[in-house]
Amino acid sequence: MKVFTATWLLMRGGAHIARGWWTIRTRFPQLTQAEREAEVQRWAAGFLRVWRIDLQVHGAPPKDGPLMLVANHISWLDILVLHAAGFCRFVAKSDIKGWPVIGHMATQAGTLYIERESRRDALRVVHHMRDALLRGEVVGVFPEGTTSDGQSLLPFHANLIQAAVSAAAPVLPVALEFVDARTGRISMAPIYIGDQTLAGSVWRTLTTPGIRAVVTYGAPQLPVGRERREWAAALKTSVAALRQHTAAPE
Repeated sequence: MKVFTATWLLMRGGAHIARGWWTIRTRFPQLTQAEREAEVQRWAAGFLRVWRIDLQVHGAPPKDGPLMLVANHISWLDILVLHAAGFCRFVAKSDIKGWPVIGHMATQAGTLYIERESRRDALRVVHHMRDALLRGEVVGVFPEGTTSDGQSLLPFHANLIQAAVSAAAPVLPVALEFVDARTGRISMAPIYIGDQTLAGSVWRTLTTPGIRAVVTYGAPQLPVGRERREWAAALKTSVAALRQHTAAPE
């Protein structure tokens, strides 16, 4: 039964992706930026519904910038979850740009791409982020630089935080968690770390009923008197404090 259900959800998810791709190709050129952002948020929320992932939001999603959103990183689902809660322009690894269909959709949604191992490319992206913040946009980053196990946080890298310092823009800490809706315990199904494959993570997600994505927004932190490394450490502490569930995983 699990195999049948997962296969059916894969088909429905593929159809939803195809509709999103068609919307971008046919409707996006006629839409304003605000309308595009609303469309992306609706599509992301719809995708979570199709794959039976509940969304629970604590606090107030940002509506206007300039603002940098800083979140922990657990899964390939994270960007979809945050888009569903409230649109922002993400910084993501450059590999995503080459993904069939998804890469094109991410690009049209305003994603900024970064070569994680290149210091020079990080500087380029920081400049683009600063410019986006100066235009009044909301920009989202995962300062851990890679996914964690969802139970603890990796060190927050300070490089991308420099964009907020340079633009004198506030930063909003956000905590992400995936939990079992029945027990409230941390769910390991969507985790995507180490040697795990994307296909394996997707399959676990589709064969595990009752997954809930929990997004908790904190309070904006102002950049006055901040230094990027000290700020990155403080933001990690803030994100850790926002986590709602501390029980052991299933």
